[in-house]
Amino acid sequence: MRRRTGLALAGVAALVWGEWLNWRWSRTLVGDRGGTSEAVVVLGYRNPRPTANLINRRRVRAGIRSVAAGRAHGTRVIFSGGAAGGRVTEAQVMADYAKSVLGFEGTVLLEDQSSTTWENITNVIPLIEDADRIKIVSQPAHALKARAYLRRQRPDLAGRLVRADDYRPGEWMVGKPLLALYGLWSLRGLEPGERRLAR
Repeated sequence: MRRRTGLALAGVAALVWGEWLNWRWSRTLVGDRGGTSEAVVVLGYRNPRPTANLINRRRVRAGIRSVAAGRAHGTRVIFSGGAAGGRVTEAQVMADYAKSVLGFEGTVLLEDQSSTTWENITNVIPLIEDADRIKIVSQPAHALKARAYLRRQRPDLAGRLVRADDYRPGEWMVGKPLLALYGLWSLRGLEPGERRLAR
C-alpha cells in the first residue's frame, strides 16, 4: 500500500513539475508590448509525410489561437521549416493544415529553407522586423530557445517579443514531464540572462 501511495505521489509530482517548467518557459524572454502589427512565427517539426503530423498539428493550432483578438487583419502568420523529413516542406505542410483543416483565412507567409532552429530565426527576420509584436510558437522550451536566438541575432527585435498561446494548463499534461526533461537538455546552452522570466 505504501509503495502504491509513493508511486502515485511521485506521478503527481512529475505532472506538477512538468506543468510548472512549461509554464515558466512560456513566460521567459517576453514582454507586454503594444502595437498594431503582429507576426506569429510557427516553428515546424520533422514531417516525412505530405500531411501534418501530430506535433505540427498541435503547433499550428497554437499558432492560430495566438493571433490576438481584434488583430487578425494586422497579423501575419509565418510557418517556418524546410523539407527536413520529406519532399514537402514543413512550412507548406503546416500552411495547408491551417487553411484546409482549421479554415484560417488570415495572412500566411512561408519560410521554407530552414533545417535548424537557428536558421528558422535567421530566415524569418526579414519577415518580422517591421512588426510591432512578435510571437514565436512551438513547445514552450523550443520557443524559448528560438527567442534566445532572436535576442542573439537581433537584440533590437527582442524587446518586441510577447507571449504566444502555446502553453495551456492541462494540455498535453501526461507528456509534459517528458517535454520538460527534453527541454532541460535542449536549453542547456542558454545564458543566465536568457532565462529571465517576464515581469
